[in-house]
Amino acid sequence: QTREVAGTVFSNGIPRLIQIKGIDMDAQFSPHMIYVTNEDKPGFIGKLGTLLGDAKVNIASFNLGRTAAGGDAIALVEVDGPVPDAVLADIRKIAVVRQAKALVF
Repeated sequence: QTREVAGTVFSNGIPRLIQIKGIDMDAQFSPHMIYVTNEDKPGFIGKLGTLLGDAKVNIASFNLGRTAAGGDAIALVEVDGPVPDAVLADIRKIAVVRQAKALVF
């Protein structure tokens, strides 16, 4: 797949993502992240947080961008460790989720 991303480096020298697929956001890279594309609908963030909490996956930071209210959205979630495949499968079962992938840097 091809993805269009934009980034920058601020004065502290830490690179940050500022746009993914035309959606503005502000996220720094971390060793373990979850990339989710979804429809921007009420309840998504709560369901995702509950699912991760129940699985003992700790959220370190959460970044969300969207095209417009109710449109396409992307979440980049920094977590404290590897994300089990079973947890990713459960995230994909959330009705508004289009895809969910673990990112490792």
